[in-house]
Amino acid sequence: MSEPDHTAVRVALWRALHLLADPPPHALVDEIGLQLADPGPDWRSRPDMDLGFTRRFRAGIVLRSRFVEDLVRERGVAQYVLLGAGLDTFAQREPDLGVRVFEIDQPGTQEWKRARLAELGLPAPYRFVPVDFESGEQWPERLAANGFEMAKPAVVASTGVSMYLTREANAATLRALAGFAPGTVVAMTFQMSEEYLDDPDREARAAAMKGAKAAGTPFVSFFAPDEMLEFARECGFQDVQHVSAADLTKRYLSGRSDGLQTSGEEFLVATVC
Repeated sequence: MSEPDHTAVRVALWRALHLLADPPPHALVDEIGLQLADPGPDWRSRPDMDLGFTRRFRAGIVLRSRFVEDLVRERGVAQYVLLGAGLDTFAQREPDLGVRVFEIDQPGTQEWKRARLAELGLPAPYRFVPVDFESGEQWPERLAANGFEMAKPAVVASTGVSMYLTREANAATLRALAGFAPGTVVAMTFQMSEEYLDDPDREARAAAMKGAKAAGTPFVSFFAPDEMLEFARECGFQDVQHVSAADLTKRYLSGRSDGLQTSGEEFLVATVC
């Protein structure tokens, strides 16, 4: 059987750590990702699960999912597309919400995930759509062929993906999304250029980049906030907004006694007019 992407597994385990290591209230409750990943009894002793090292990372992973899922609920759309879905579990946690979930990712990860869901007796998303973004594959056509209604609005999430793609691949993705139905909302995370980072973020970035390079998935794209907004406009969007890590911390983590906060990843929120 195929194996899942290592980054996808790490993300699932960091979401689990939020429940196990951070005191309530929890920004997101995801107990299914750990079941899917099935990392073995000693997974918390892994170097990349160190509680201090992962603190900001796991907060960021949790908050980006919470933010996008809130968009799905607030916008009341019937279609939700996840680009680079990994081991996301929205389809399993919200099976009665009435939203058709389309997961786009590498074929190997999807094959593995499909088998794990079957083993656990969990519902699969509405459709798996296997795509290699860097190959230039026309994924909107694949999406439509799998039941996505191009004439109807959707929420499209691309979280933790843009930094692994070239600028050209990111532009191709945004240009394609700008052609979706009016009312479609795109929520895409991006990594800020180094000059916008404070010292703790810079240290965390260096550690993350070292791990990503060792795993064969180096970071290649960074944006300043204003640059990302202009980039989205150049790709066909008119209604664009920057949602910062500080915004997410204030929205979801304010008032906590432990001072948990997120950093590093920012959001582009672009709406098709």
